[in-house]
Amino acid sequence: MRIKYFQDTDTLYIEFRTAQVAETKDLDEDTILDLDRDGNICAITVEHARDRADFPQFSFEQVAAH
Repeated sequence: MRIKYFQDTDTLYIEFRTAQVAETKDLDEDTILDLDRDGNICAITVEHARDRADFPQFSFEQVAAH
């Protein structure tokens, strides 16, 4: 997984998998979902991210399976 924040355009890009995008869906005016040919999520793009998320606060936690 890769997360990129483009400060100049206030765009957050979350890539879940590197795959060829077969379909792009607009979830709303500022959120785009990219899917591969099997319908798996490749990435999510969030426009106006500062207004829609808690920036610059960010943390990542991987939780081990029990």
